[in-house]
Amino acid sequence: MTEVGAAAPGRGRPAGAQVGLVLAAVALAGIGAGALVRVLHERGATTLVKPALPEFHGQASWAPGARPAPPFALRDQHGASISLAGLRGKPVLLVFLDSQCTTACPIVGRELGSIMRRLPAARRPVVLVVSVDPRGDTPGSISHALAKWKLSGPWQLHWLNAPHRAQLAAVWKRYGVEVEPTTNDIVHSLALYLIDRRGSERTAYLFPFLQSFVQSDLARLARDPA
Repeated sequence: MTEVGAAAPGRGRPAGAQVGLVLAAVALAGIGAGALVRVLHERGATTLVKPALPEFHGQASWAPGARPAPPFALRDQHGASISLAGLRGKPVLLVFLDSQCTTACPIVGRELGSIMRRLPAARRPVVLVVSVDPRGDTPGSISHALAKWKLSGPWQLHWLNAPHRAQLAAVWKRYGVEVEPTTNDIVHSLALYLIDRRGSERTAYLFPFLQSFVQSDLARLARDPA
């Protein structure tokens, strides 16, 4: 797998356009903040109002109920049928990976495993991994990847796949994930979503992300009422 810029924070736009919009928004925010400080200083202001810290730390965040996570149902590595609707009442960490990958996916897998081990059991989400390599992600390769990346543990984890690529492609599209098989690789965008107990997306990260941010955001989700 080769990871490319993801389209996660918004759907219906090309990945490059979305990343460009995010970067442009960040740049404009920085310019605007600098201009405000300069104007206040020139006018003799001695006290500035400290801006509120963001509730979540992903590249995109949404208010409760503002962005329901698109529903799907797929089978996991054990053959069990798993649906997003069936996980209501539990926080969910949703990510898109390839068990055969040797580049970015192992890094993400190890980081997520490290986050899960540091979280108290009561604050751990259900981890959903949606395959981006339906042929390559076999029960054996998934088991090997989970062990090698230290992503398996005393928490609920489902690696989801489907017999037909079209079933997965529908999920990829709903979550803005681009997947392009090449001769010897799977090129795909790498996005991480945190979904609250009510089934709404609350924040989305593009790779790379800071473990401490994801961990604190998961702890924040765990405190939300069902």
